[in-house]
Amino acid sequence: MSSKIIEIDKQITVRDLAKKLDVPVISLITQLMKSGVMATVNESIDFDTAQIVVGELDEEIELKAAEKTKTQKVKRKPSDKAVTRPPVVAVMGHVDHGKTSLLDAIRGADQAEHEAGGITQHISSYQITFNDQKITMLDTPGHEAFAALREHGAKLTDVAIIVIAADDGIKPQTEEALRFAQQAGVKLIIAINKSDKAGANPNLVKQQLSDKKLLVEEWGGDTIAVEVSAKTGEGIDKLLEMVLLVAEVEELKADERGLAEGLIIEAHMEKGRGSVATALVEHGRLDKGEFMVAGGAYAKIRTLQDTNGQDILHAGPSTPVIVTGFKKLPHFGDMFRVVRNEKQARKLAEEFAQNQSESGSNAGMTGSDLIAKIDKTNLQSQLNVILKADVQGSLTSLVDSLDSLERDEVQAKVVGSGIGDISENDISLASTSEAIIYGFNVGVPVNVKQTAVRDGVDIRMYKVIYELLDDITAELTKRLTPDIVESDVGRLLIKGVFRTTKTEVICGGEVSKGKITPGLIAKIYRGDELLAEAEVVSVKKEQAEVKEVKAGEMCGVQLKTDGKLMVQEGDKLELISRETVQRKL
Repeated sequence: MSSKIIEIDKQITVRDLAKKLDVPVISLITQLMKSGVMATVNESIDFDTAQIVVGELDEEIELKAAEKTKTQKVKRKPSDKAVTRPPVVAVMGHVDHGKTSLLDAIRGADQAEHEAGGITQHISSYQITFNDQKITMLDTPGHEAFAALREHGAKLTDVAIIVIAADDGIKPQTEEALRFAQQAGVKLIIAINKSDKAGANPNLVKQQLSDKKLLVEEWGGDTIAVEVSAKTGEGIDKLLEMVLLVAEVEELKADERGLAEGLIIEAHMEKGRGSVATALVEHGRLDKGEFMVAGGAYAKIRTLQDTNGQDILHAGPSTPVIVTGFKKLPHFGDMFRVVRNEKQARKLAEEFAQNQSESGSNAGMTGSDLIAKIDKTNLQSQLNVILKADVQGSLTSLVDSLDSLERDEVQAKVVGSGIGDISENDISLASTSEAIIYGFNVGVPVNVKQTAVRDGVDIRMYKVIYELLDDITAELTKRLTPDIVESDVGRLLIKGVFRTTKTEVICGGEVSKGKITPGLIAKIYRGDELLAEAEVVSVKKEQAEVKEVKAGEMCGVQLKTDGKLMVQEGDKLELISRETVQRKL
């Protein structure tokens, strides 16, 4: 039998590989773990690793390295006229380890108290000036649900500051952030936060880093580690000095002339402004009024602002900006480029959308198209959901997180998604597809609420992402077939049969083991042969109904059967209890 050949790139995310193999993503992650590779759904693995794992999963599948095509983006190299640019720094780490608080101290802002649940839920970006030099900062979420945002955060940057609490040490999301940063090839700086707190143990953190082959400089290694306190400001100046030192050593340069290129790092809908995107310029100069293309969306830049909301006329390399004027919302992670005119912008956007459509993307599908894809025969084990979020990055993270919840028996299927408030169209789609609508940091207009009540559509609103995912997990758990657990309770030897009908047997005997009570299931044996099962309706002792008869005692038993059953003296009743136990996802 010939092998099935699948083409993949030299690097592929776990999620994309699972889709190509048509296997549950959790099965692929499990096999990776068995092979000693700890990777999450959004992380990339190389071709050799994929080949080994696929060989273990299915010997009839052969992987082939895809040849690069002309459409692949070639990283732009700075010209001889390139100038020094500000470093782009991603701040990453485990939830509650103080990333945003540290940035607040650096920036002099107070963002942490405004984040729902006290955790960062979007990538925020801004520039600071330290020692007369600019530094671009990206605050990336720390909760595990935001793996996709963290991955992009690392790929955007030159330096990754990994924040580790001195009183808590390295945690799962810390390890994930370290892997993302190392895979992206960025320089690491460890910020050991909360060093002033009671119970802080910076040396334990350094030892944990050493165990992961990251030896700090003071111990003879080359990993920069700075003890800081977001609360007191201790060590922050030294941390920023290290960032600038790394930037100087790396000799970061970019062309500040020519048409701009960069990356969309956030996008959302805003009343009165339409599509609003946050972009990071990597090369060239971005000017107000220019035409830019990002994936299948294009814009004539109507307004250009810095991340403080101040209007600006242009922006150079390593500068985060807020852009309005897109005809439709660009996607988080899309590369953008400036072109000469609207005709060229429209053509490139349309070509991109066409390529996405041909590759099987759901982009641009109508509600009817999506409904047609739903497997109507599997609704019991499939939870249909519609996701609405405030920004594109959050929506991407939610969709990615649902992949990790998939099991062979149950799955959450996104039948609709979008940015902005819940609409009448969402209600219509939910009603037709029997879906639950989940809103994340969005609103529900009064007329939409009324329509939802009329149509019996369930809308659930959340401001903290892991609470939303917990809800979906609970809904999936309900759809798991429960386990049936049997427990041995007793045994009775039949010594007399008093009455037999089509649905009932009344007999008597001695309890030889355990006990017998009403409500138990009786497995009726003749020798080693199982004749049937019956329900114990009642138990009598000396003509009186009792709740229980113990071993060594005689009793009468009334059995309810599904059909006529001829029980005889010498048969045995094996008495069991049977209950269903809800499984966990």
